[in-house]
Amino acid sequence: MTSPAGRRKHGRPTISDVAALAGVSAGAVSKVFNGTGRISPPTAERVREAARKLNWTPNPAAIALRTSRAQAIGLVLTSSSPVPEVGAANVGLISGIESLLSPREYGLLLNVFLTGRHDESAFYRSLAERQRMDGVILTNSVVGDTRFDLMRDLGVPAVLVGTPWKPGVVDYIDADPPSAGIPETVDHLVGLGHRDVAFVSGPAGFVLPNIRREAFTARLAHHRLTPHSISSVGYSPAAAAEETNRLLDGASPPTAILYGTDTMAIAGMRTVQSRGLRVPEDVSVVGFEGLEVGEWVDPQLTTVQRFAFQRGRAAAAKLLGLLGETIEEDVPLEKPVLIVRQSTAPPRSR
Repeated sequence: MTSPAGRRKHGRPTISDVAALAGVSAGAVSKVFNGTGRISPPTAERVREAARKLNWTPNPAAIALRTSRAQAIGLVLTSSSPVPEVGAANVGLISGIESLLSPREYGLLLNVFLTGRHDESAFYRSLAERQRMDGVILTNSVVGDTRFDLMRDLGVPAVLVGTPWKPGVVDYIDADPPSAGIPETVDHLVGLGHRDVAFVSGPAGFVLPNIRREAFTARLAHHRLTPHSISSVGYSPAAAAEETNRLLDGASPPTAILYGTDTMAIAGMRTVQSRGLRVPEDVSVVGFEGLEVGEWVDPQLTTVQRFAFQRGRAAAAKLLGLLGETIEEDVPLEKPVLIVRQSTAPPRSR
């Protein structure tokens, strides 16, 4: 991507150059110089300082033209199911985003892509070229993620829900922090007497599962234990059920299994039960997300409660801030907590 300084060698600086240097949208620059909209004083000063550095002065006609906005935020989710669907864990995220967008008359452009079968970057390019979104909220950070560079190239402000694969590539809302809940879960299971604990986590290339796998191994090492096994599968009940069967077919099955999501854990419980085994007497099961459905399965699911609604609000607040909007209300992010229910118990003696 050509820097603002590089572009000035070939012509006058533009409003986009000022926006890039200030880390805001062109619309936010417009609001600062035409006195409209809600721009926080620190953001306004950052914009004016960028304009001074670039020796840029506003063109009234151009400012008026750029003031118009799509008033829409893009969000792309991926699905491992045969047909596109919004996973249960994302419902709270979307609700949290909407809780800040709707009062400010922003719309949410939601698209759900099948994993590995759609070109996500083409979607962003299309929306940017047609000026159909002012910014984008990204999810599912992967190692070597190219979307962050794409957003910069397109001049589209972006916020990631999660942890980026390397520092400084994108504004983000740290997912919890990402390892939160893992040490507490390991301590709980070890405290019950489990020594053979397996982790059925998310896809290998995703940043968040990688961090959690490392935290899982490190916490077991703290107890002078090693994992029974760690596997990386897709975020789907079918993948979790298949991996659970593989674990139970082994010569020495685990006495406890931690899953990457609640829906995976529920599929794992059903698989255990379908083989004539009992949860938690034969196998203890722990989920990760804290979905309400966990209270309605039998046995009730022990899980790490995360706060998807809060993550959505925090992501929307950060993105609106990049667009120059002032967010006056508090947007807290609570640390995940382990909720112990009926799906965990001391292991049966072998």
